[in-house]
Amino acid sequence: MQRVELVKDELSFSRCIQGYWRLHEWQMTSSELQAFVEQGLEQGITTTDHADVYGGFTEEGLFGSMLKQAPQLRERIEVVTKCGILFPCERQPQVSEKHYNSSAGYIIEAAERSLRELSTEYIDVLLLHRPDPLMDADDVARAFEALRTSGKVRHFGVSNFTASQFALLQSRLDYPLVTNQLEISLIHTDYLFDGTLDYLQQQRVRPMAWSCLGGGGVFHDFQYKALREVAKQIASHYQAELDQILLAFVLALPGQAMPILGSGDKKRIARQAAATDIALERQHWFALLEAARGIPVP
Repeated sequence: MQRVELVKDELSFSRCIQGYWRLHEWQMTSSELQAFVEQGLEQGITTTDHADVYGGFTEEGLFGSMLKQAPQLRERIEVVTKCGILFPCERQPQVSEKHYNSSAGYIIEAAERSLRELSTEYIDVLLLHRPDPLMDADDVARAFEALRTSGKVRHFGVSNFTASQFALLQSRLDYPLVTNQLEISLIHTDYLFDGTLDYLQQQRVRPMAWSCLGGGGVFHDFQYKALREVAKQIASHYQAELDQILLAFVLALPGQAMPILGSGDKKRIARQAAATDIALERQHWFALLEAARGIPVP
């Protein structure tokens, strides 16, 4: 599988990234999870996406239990995790209201918790999970520098940030934010037109793309019937499956967007990873866009 360079000679990701948002739902044993990770590695999928908040603050621990059982896998994968979201749950009994926290103290605390949960000595990339209206960019920079200097986190990025929010935080750092993880799909095309992806391309920052299949709604919801029919016709042209065409749409974007695959099914992941071999013709790409937006291309 193609690799995407994020920092020259320092950091690269697999073009497709394995996401573990639903790991707590997969009911895998540590041995089954190890086999799942190893199959991904055989296909060239080396980058893993996590967040402290996933599974009500349980997902990192499940993955960490597997790494504790198979520590030899750690040097073969890139670990990306996120922090900054808090909500009431069993693992956070002190939290009464959902909120964001981007204070330096909390970022450091969250990163150290993730290190323990993931059973690793370092995090390859730590992302701020959501833009925080109370974010003090200087304070965030202090946290990043402390984690970087200690070797606990090697690189930093953000998730769901606008171009201006990204630029603000970058202005306080002497090293690059390596990615912005964004919701990009045929049913969420906002970032194609609001300047966010333009800005990332200008800065040569490679975006990670989450929910590329639109949460699955495109496969059955009535409101996406027209898109589904067009996508099926195009899929037939490429002798591909519907999910592969939806991913190919994201893969065709300039800037080397890296789709996060969210399934825990080995066969489905193998099929979706093969979408990297599909080069959509421009006419097909725009036909999908038109069907998704419900308006003609201007």
